[in-house]
Amino acid sequence: MKKALLVITMMLALAIAVGGCATKGDLEAVEAREKAMAAKADQAAQDAEEAKMAADEAIMKANEAIERAEEAEMRANEREALAAEKERLAEEKAKEADEKFKKSMKK
Repeated sequence: MKKALLVITMMLALAIAVGGCATKGDLEAVEAREKAMAAKADQAAQDAEEAKMAADEAIMKANEAIERAEEAEMRANEREALAAEKERLAEEKAKEADEKFKKSMKK
């Protein structure tokens, strides 16, 4: 009886061991899924790199636009100052001309 019980136990253990092991097809399926996931991860990394490059380019263009705007503002301020100076000179000349006219009228 002990021998039969031992044989049955051994056969049951062998059946569990054989049934629980992965087959070659199972391993190939797992490898295929792993490769697919690796390919997706590589694609995601590539997409992220492209997005980063696009963002960097957009930042660079924005910075260039800011620089151009600042330069335009500086030129506008210079023109405004120049116009104010010309206006002041014109007022002085008009004042001088008015004074000369008044002097000539007094004589």
